[in-house]
Amino acid sequence: MKTKGLFFAALLAAVAGTCAPPAAHAEADEIRIARQYGIGYLPLAVMEHDKLIEKHASAAGIKDLKVTWSSFAGANVMNDALLSNSLDFAAVGTTSLPVMWSKTAGSKQEVKGVCAIVSSPLFLNTRNPDVKSIRDLTDKDRIALPAVKVSIQAIILQMAAAKEFGDDQVNKLDRLTISRAHPDAMAALLSGKGEINGHFTWAPFQYRELEAPGVHTILNSYDVLGGPATTVVMLGTRRFHEENPKLYRAFLEAAAEATAIIKQDKRHAAQVYLDTTKDKDSVDNIVKMLSDPQVQYTTLPANISRYTDFMHRMGIIKKVPDSWQDMFFPEVFALGQAGATAAAK
Repeated sequence: MKTKGLFFAALLAAVAGTCAPPAAHAEADEIRIARQYGIGYLPLAVMEHDKLIEKHASAAGIKDLKVTWSSFAGANVMNDALLSNSLDFAAVGTTSLPVMWSKTAGSKQEVKGVCAIVSSPLFLNTRNPDVKSIRDLTDKDRIALPAVKVSIQAIILQMAAAKEFGDDQVNKLDRLTISRAHPDAMAALLSGKGEINGHFTWAPFQYRELEAPGVHTILNSYDVLGGPATTVVMLGTRRFHEENPKLYRAFLEAAAEATAIIKQDKRHAAQVYLDTTKDKDSVDNIVKMLSDPQVQYTTLPANISRYTDFMHRMGIIKKVPDSWQDMFFPEVFALGQAGATAAAK
């Protein structure tokens, strides 16, 4: 418990220093946040369930804050909502970050990363017994993923195609993909009927699919990426960052606390996931998924360049940063340093 106290003391000091407002002004009385489906978004569920944003906002002198939560099937709608000022924060697959940053860099509505959420492997599962690898996929196969061409699954599938067939074949498998929300895609795959016989997904859906007879994995994202890398990031706009420094700090502090809670009390985190999603799984099963050493909840981004290098090479993004850290607001790096310093004490 002493280590936890040191962590949050250092966290508050570091983030406060980098978020200090240039002048006193009224901040927003509402924060609007969007996420997608899956255990990867668990820190957001903990933040909502335990009212962590409200807690840190209150400590900063902001009372009666309204926090509005929304869920979407894919990142494309959330990206548009950020640009139209209909959202303040959006949790998306990491590949959305370079796309949004490249499009908006230098503008008032510039989109940057706020923090990482999780590094987690993504599995491409199929029920087709003839398919052992992506080389075996044919026009008879249909792969569901959150959003064709733009979701992190779609980009990783392109990375896999380029690696397997050559850069000139980067879009070879795009024709086989279909946009579906993960719950709907899992239901379609497991039904044994219909055109969808593959699903590029993540926890908990990928593990549940593998419990069904005949379903097997043909691709693991970590194999394509060459190891772990941030899977989900939180996006925000420069406008909100500059106009609401106290609320921005409260959000980041809440994200860090939620991450610490997941690491320290997996059973509580698992129960929160079940309560907020109305999932019928057991706490024990969710804890097992959270205990997978391949899954790391952390606010500090990791290996983002594995995405940006490929996306620039393929022409998906035209603008690249001098450093991938340029795509993030700086507070997250002070946060990471504060945690490392506290853990060492």
